[in-house]
Amino acid sequence: MAATRQPYDGVVVAAPVTIPYRRYSTNTAHWWVGRAVREVVQRAGLRSTDIDGLSLSSFTVGPDTAIGLTQHLGLSPRWLDHVPLGGASGVVALRRAARAVQCGDAEFVVCVAGDTNQVDSFRRMLSTFSRFAQDAVYPYGSGGPNASFALITRNYMMRYGATREDFGKICVAQRDNALHFPHALMKKKLTLDEYMGARAISDPIHLFDCVMPCAGADAFLVCREDAAESLGLPAARLLATIERHNAFPDDPIQYRGGWAMDIGELYAMAGVTPDDVDFVQTYDDYPVICMMQIEDLGFCGKGEGPDFVRSHTLTADGSFPHNTSGGQLSVGQAGAAGGFLGLVETVRQLCGEPLGARVPEATVGLASGFGMINYDRGLASGAALLAGGQAGHSRIERDTVIPSEAARRAAQSRDLSS
Repeated sequence: MAATRQPYDGVVVAAPVTIPYRRYSTNTAHWWVGRAVREVVQRAGLRSTDIDGLSLSSFTVGPDTAIGLTQHLGLSPRWLDHVPLGGASGVVALRRAARAVQCGDAEFVVCVAGDTNQVDSFRRMLSTFSRFAQDAVYPYGSGGPNASFALITRNYMMRYGATREDFGKICVAQRDNALHFPHALMKKKLTLDEYMGARAISDPIHLFDCVMPCAGADAFLVCREDAAESLGLPAARLLATIERHNAFPDDPIQYRGGWAMDIGELYAMAGVTPDDVDFVQTYDDYPVICMMQIEDLGFCGKGEGPDFVRSHTLTADGSFPHNTSGGQLSVGQAGAAGGFLGLVETVRQLCGEPLGARVPEATVGLASGFGMINYDRGLASGAALLAGGQAGHSRIERDTVIPSEAARRAAQSRDLSS
């Protein structure tokens, strides 16, 4: 019998940070990660010595791992994590950090993801991405994930009747959202005709189905709600999360992900339903994965994704706001930071501080992650429900905890400087 997991009472996410992406960068991943951590600390009104937890996600920080970054960044955490799970890293980092804060192993945890992108570095990374890539894919001429996602996309189209126009609608809507987002690398409007006429990459994958590798970093702070209030920090409350790896291994080709296995627990823990969710940030390395997540996260039945997409605008100001920053398909994919992009956008929306278009009256948001692709499937998946305002308080009682010394000190410093 499966154990019932405890809710995340009193845990919040604050200080969402995006270091503006660049197509190429001669700076190291350490530089990008360091800038993000520094901005989180400054936005929170803390000192670096107050940060007693660090979670790192990066593909290009090697040969270092999280432990090496502590010295580079001048941190001395008592809780440390390294999450090399690609697009699922953001949700997994949040889950682990939340439990560390909840049980008292850490007070202020910075979760950060960042990667650099030098000329030709993406190709070199793909050749050694996994043992499978080294032995069974790259030596035979595959250029990376495009062929794998072409296989997944074609299988989904044949199984459920999705068309390129359906995937195009996702890409076009995200580009419309991105036009309002200052950090998006894609700043030109995309039409469906342009999408349909773009050159083939690995049929049925065409140019605008693919994310553009770039350099950048994203980060956020995990702490207790009372600490955030003491600091005067707007924050989103964590309602629930799920995480699953190597789901449905008997499926010959992936057409569903681990979200489908745990979706009941996600909504039950949060005390909400899909109808209560005001916007969704799916991991979007390719649009077929967005459609799978919309289904597996409970917004429609399996195989109903194409009809669902056809019946909604998917824009921030329309029906079913989706990837409101533009997602990776228009903002860019900064390596492992791609798994954080949706989470930081979720926190911004719920705190009423979006950098781009705002979802009207949003109180509950969902962010999902997906990563670590092998030949015919992605191995990692996760999702998180967060709330702003009073959403979700019907089943969650606020704890009355005395603010920490670090929180009190930072709050006093803010008062003196204002």
